[in-house]
Order: sequence, then C-alpha cells, then structure tokens
Amino acid sequence: MNGFLQYLVVFAVGGAFCAIAQLLIIRTKLTSARILVIFLVAGIALEAFKVYKFASEFAEAGATIPIIGFGSALAKGAIEGFKEKGLIGALSGGLVKTAAGVSAAILFSYVAAVIFKPHTKKM
Repeated sequence: MNGFLQYLVVFAVGGAFCAIAQLLIIRTKLTSARILVIFLVAGIALEAFKVYKFASEFAEAGATIPIIGFGSALAKGAIEGFKEKGLIGALSGGLVKTAAGVSAAILFSYVAAVIFKPHTKKM
C-alpha cells in the first residue's frame, strides 16, 4: 500500500475502536475502567483465537497501539512463554512481552508529573 493509503487505514481502524468505546460510554452505564477491561479482554480473546493477527497485519498501528493491542500482546507473550518455559513462562511471558510499553508509560507519566502540577479532579 502506498503511504497515504496506509495512514488512512491506520486512522480508520484506530478511530473505529475509539468510536466503539465512545458509543459504549454514551449508550451504556459502563464506566471507562470497565470499557478498558472489555477492550483488553477482547484483545486477549482475539489473539487466543488467532484472529488478531489479520487485523494487525492490515491496520498495523491502528490495531496494535490501542488497549486492544495491549491485550493481544499480553496473550501472545503468555502463549510464547508457555511454549518455552511451561506454566512459569505463561505467567511471566505477558509481562516480558509488554515490559517496554509499560516502562515507557511509567517514565512519561513521571516526566509529565514533574513538568506539570498534578492535582486531583474536583467533582
């Protein structure tokens, strides 16, 4: 695919995931935390049934960057870990596979907290 078309596909797929989440927020009484868990478990299930591979090949970052991609990476790591090290690998494989992303999130959150003045949200 040429560059512009690939960007369009990535944007459309990532936007579709966001639109689904927004519809769940608007149309249901689900909290954002529950929607996050639904997307995470959906990524795990799609990876377990070997469906997520097609979405990630087609949409690349549009499918792998959202939280559903994180769920897929956790499942993929657990599966690979189980094949290599058995039960211990299944328990640690997801953490090993996603360690870089989690570490980056922690680092950038810390930097943002140092630069900006954090405060709790007033209701």
